[in-house]
Amino acid sequence: MRPRPLTSAQIRAARALLRWSAQELADKSYVGITTIRRAELTASETSLTSANDGAIRRTLEAAGVEFIDENGAGPGVRLRMRQQNRSEEPH
Repeated sequence: MRPRPLTSAQIRAARALLRWSAQELADKSYVGITTIRRAELTASETSLTSANDGAIRRTLEAAGVEFIDENGAGPGVRLRMRQQNRSEEPH
C-alpha cells in the first residue's frame, strides 16, 4: 500500500525537528528549493509529484523522521527513537 501524500505541515515539522533549512532538504533530497517552498506554503496536502513526494519522504525518514498518518487528530511527525549501543549504556 502506498503512503498518503505528505502535507505541508508534515514537511515543515520534519525540517524543524531536524533543524534543517529548506535549502538543506532540497540539497539532500535532490528536489528543487522552489518546489520545497511551494509545497510548504499550501494549506494541507501538497501538489508534489509522486516522485518528489517520495524523494522528500525517503530523505526525511533516512534522517530519523517518522510520519504519522491521520488518526482522528491529523497527520504528524516524530523522531524515531535511537537505540542505545551497549558501549553507550550508563555504567
